[in-house]
Amino acid sequence: MQAARILVDGQSDLVLDYGIPPEAGDVKPGCRVQVPLRNRTATGTVLTLSEPAPAWKDRLKPILKLIDPEPLISPVMMNLASWAADYYSVALDQMIRCLLPETVRQENTAEKMRKMVYLEKTPAREELDALYRKAPRQAQMLDYFSSAKQQSAPLYEALQALRKQRVVPFDVPGHKRGRGNPELVALLGEKCVGLDVNSMKPLDNLCHPSSVIKEAESLAADAFGAENAFFMVGGTTSAVQSMILSVCKEGDKLIVPRNVHKSVINSLILCGAIPVYVNPEVDRRLGISLGMEPKYVEQAIAENPDAVAVFVNNPTYYGICSDLRSIVRLAHDKGMKVLVDEAHGTHFYFHEDLPVSAMEAGADMAAVSMHKSGGSLTQSSMLLLNRGMNADYVRQIINLTQTTSASYLLMASLDISRRNLALNGRTSFSKVMHMAQYARDEINDVGDYYAYGKELVNGTSIFDFDVTKLSVYTRDIGLAGIEVYDILRDEYDIQIEFGDIGNILAYISIGDRIQDIERLVGALADIKRLYGKDKTGMLADEYIAPKVAVAPKAAFYAEKESLPIRETEGRICAEFVMCYPPGIPILAPGECITKDIIEYIEYAKVKGCSMQGTEDIAVERLNVLK
Repeated sequence: MQAARILVDGQSDLVLDYGIPPEAGDVKPGCRVQVPLRNRTATGTVLTLSEPAPAWKDRLKPILKLIDPEPLISPVMMNLASWAADYYSVALDQMIRCLLPETVRQENTAEKMRKMVYLEKTPAREELDALYRKAPRQAQMLDYFSSAKQQSAPLYEALQALRKQRVVPFDVPGHKRGRGNPELVALLGEKCVGLDVNSMKPLDNLCHPSSVIKEAESLAADAFGAENAFFMVGGTTSAVQSMILSVCKEGDKLIVPRNVHKSVINSLILCGAIPVYVNPEVDRRLGISLGMEPKYVEQAIAENPDAVAVFVNNPTYYGICSDLRSIVRLAHDKGMKVLVDEAHGTHFYFHEDLPVSAMEAGADMAAVSMHKSGGSLTQSSMLLLNRGMNADYVRQIINLTQTTSASYLLMASLDISRRNLALNGRTSFSKVMHMAQYARDEINDVGDYYAYGKELVNGTSIFDFDVTKLSVYTRDIGLAGIEVYDILRDEYDIQIEFGDIGNILAYISIGDRIQDIERLVGALADIKRLYGKDKTGMLADEYIAPKVAVAPKAAFYAEKESLPIRETEGRICAEFVMCYPPGIPILAPGECITKDIIEYIEYAKVKGCSMQGTEDIAVERLNVLK
């Protein structure tokens, strides 16, 4: 009979040897067992197995029962404990005792270490959020149990299973698991290229999912509190276009803020809908456009009762949030849909101290950039649908523009990232908020910079603020945001998200470290000292309200001519002009070109902004309507 050395539970540090009878089962190091101790029974943890000395072989008391066949202390942890015991010259039982949960070490609770929990219903997100404030430990337990199914990642698991099979590929892609392109393998790695596969029965098809992709999308919908979720492999641009094309057709009106991403206006060109702009207020100091105020939305609805939907950009690139619940109520009261560009708000779904998410606010559809704050691969995104939307019709719309050769690398990254957010999102974003606030405090202590936050909230144009955003006003040091952006990259090897005329945005997310924050703060202090200058003569406003003369589609496809920018004042623009990032058009097709807009474009070019959208790559000429 083999022997087991047991660390007995209780106040005393008892380590005793017991025999392992056949009926005890597969006893392994780290397992929990029941053993006789004097005139009673006790519980303990198996430390090691050995062959007993012949003299003791028949004298060892036997283990009574294997409590749990799965080791409580995993083999990896056992190896770590053995190494530490050897390295620090201490007994193994001392190391194991440190690893055991407190409740397990107490005899009276030793057998109660694993419980089955049954929830009659999954708690609503708002219920959990409220409980987090009152009883965080209980809320964490409920959150864990309610998200148990989120531990699955069906698409990722199907890919892993395929990788273990020796399938001979006579399909696309032509690199044949990398064998045909060794340079690509050298760049991306064998595993990565080996998972770049085509749709097949075991892996489902994004255009018409029926198995693992369907399961993965269902889990995503559950994680985000949506009725349906769609994986998007064309970025959030594709998700935004699908939202608008799902509710708008030729001639329909869409109430929309003008400070939207170019994808919104591109969608209007595609479907022929007519924008009804709600021009946002502007913070004159910071030079940034603010949120969509309910009173102006209400006015636009009253003046355009035939509008089919209201489009909301929430949050903005800078972290500004609108009163989403009020906007949803106003729109729904008049039978209008609410579409939300939530590209920068993926994290809103996973922490009670962040602004309200689109789904929780009751919006009908939302586009979320998982690759931004969610941790998935670039170009991967999701489209979320609330109750009342026809998911089958929306999928048809998605398939009008989305590729039929969806990347499994992108889709697997969505599946894995969803699981990570569902299980660890709250903890992760608590850290992100802490780091962002630390960065704001440190940057503001430098002086002349302004890293803005919750103090901006006024309940109207700034209803809420995304505290994970590190937006910094730079004009008081005499430098445009784009100039600070360039110096950080060229002189300090720091790449931030973007810089515009007066601000920079440093994107802080789940992969950042506090030492990276400190490096950024130090670099900004250096830049102020070495490059700071008088701010006289700097352009102030970031946003110039446009005047729409012609519908975007009509202007884009109209007969046009190309003129030098300086000669276009008073004409109607037939193309886009924008700084990218953030990709908010300075001019869109159908808008009047003014002297202020011309001066802004030229100033942005001088400061080094990346100008895009024009047929003329150098942005020296503009296409205007004849």
